[in-house]
Amino acid sequence: MAKTSSTAANPVSAQAGTVALPDSYEAALSELERLVGAMEAGQLPLDQLLDRYRRGAELLNFCRQRLEAVEQQVKVLEDGQLKPWNPT
Repeated sequence: MAKTSSTAANPVSAQAGTVALPDSYEAALSELERLVGAMEAGQLPLDQLLDRYRRGAELLNFCRQRLEAVEQQVKVLEDGQLKPWNPT
């Protein structure tokens, strides 16, 4: 019987235990907020706390990269000058 790979359907990447990054900034931010809440509750064992800290660092990096990418797109749309937003 041959083994089949199901990495496309499984959010776990090739590295055991590594969860794939979310598809959107909003999903990453939501997961990050849940992680922070769980960590702040102070009820996690040390190993789980460290795992959640690592995941949080991954999510934070993802969010920062997405924000930088959007900022670059805005600069392109504004002729290279990022102008302050004026809601009025």
